[in-house]
Amino acid sequence: MDADGGLVDQTRYKALIGSLLYLTKTSEPDITFVVGVCARFQSAPKESHMTASKRILRYLKGSEEVGLWYPKEGGFKLIGYSDSTIFGCRVDGKSTSGTCQMLGNKANFWFSKKQNSIATSTYESEYISAAFCCTQLLWMKQTLADYKCSFENVPIFCDNISAINIAQNPVHHNRITKHIEIRHHFLRDCASKRKIEISFVPSQDQLADIFTKPLSSETFASIRARLGIMHIE
Repeated sequence: MDADGGLVDQTRYKALIGSLLYLTKTSEPDITFVVGVCARFQSAPKESHMTASKRILRYLKGSEEVGLWYPKEGGFKLIGYSDSTIFGCRVDGKSTSGTCQMLGNKANFWFSKKQNSIATSTYESEYISAAFCCTQLLWMKQTLADYKCSFENVPIFCDNISAINIAQNPVHHNRITKHIEIRHHFLRDCASKRKIEISFVPSQDQLADIFTKPLSSETFASIRARLGIMHIE
């Protein structure tokens, strides 16, 4: 996006972004990342930001027949996916966290969020993202418990081995994690109490990639389908 372009009507831009943000929370997880990026420029939107937002509208217009599908098949296993990008924002250098939670093969929660502080390494940004994912999984476990559904060792799939090792063996990695905010270390506690289990997943199978970075059309279509977004007749 061209940060030096001409300014556009702020009220109109905010209205457009607000409508798109509503869609990302309800039925359009595939546009969550790009809408989140556009939402960062609401205080002083430029022509390039408005152009990018209109491209999102054209994408939605061309995919009216595509939507979230919740089939009866697929089981009822609670699974989390966690990913992040290091220095994802060109403006302030902060990373972008992305997670999604699945019940069987059905996406039921997702988010893409710029982290509050600048991560100094890939493993730090991935560790923080996994902590975000863990909080949501604990909430899901508590909610589903009201319906007599019990889950133990809920897996969080992460594609960074260093972040997994930090969560599984905090003593060995204590020296390199002193600068990470204490509030993120509850991930270790949840892992030690077997509330969650952090597991490795290859990058090509990481569903949370769609919430953290731009992807090729082939990868985007593949992840979108695996999230349960498909043609509805």
